[in-house]
Amino acid sequence: MTFRISALPLAPFQPFFALDDQALLARGARRCVADEKPGFPCRVSLEDATPGEQLILLNFEHQPAHSPYRASGPIFVREAAREAVPGIGQVPESLRLRLLSVRAYDAADLIADAEVIEGRDLEPLVARFLDDEAVAYLHVHYARRGCYAARIDRA
Repeated sequence: MTFRISALPLAPFQPFFALDDQALLARGARRCVADEKPGFPCRVSLEDATPGEQLILLNFEHQPAHSPYRASGPIFVREAAREAVPGIGQVPESLRLRLLSVRAYDAADLIADAEVIEGRDLEPLVARFLDDEAVAYLHVHYARRGCYAARIDRA
């Protein structure tokens, strides 16, 4: 089964970098500086920030569906991010390095299946989930902190 991992678009997050710290806090966000790598995975570039890079930590509604699984959570966005467009079947290193929670959703945006795996083992799980006709798409989360990482669709 071929698949494509999608990053988040940059445009909705760019205005945050122009805000001062007080304005960020008023929006429930904050500016931070990476102090280790890996450790600050950007959801736009699908890369970890390098130490010294500025990021915005903010809440993002990653599952906007009108279902019981509607959800949001914290994400990092690098100031220097460029939108990632991974090739078909390509898994970014930021996913390979981490323990992942993969959630398979059906067309009604309900969880059809889920699994926790090491990122290096992602492809076989994606193939198994997407081989199921009932599965419409996948969401990947970083399992340890529960943060949304990316979406996976059939290619």
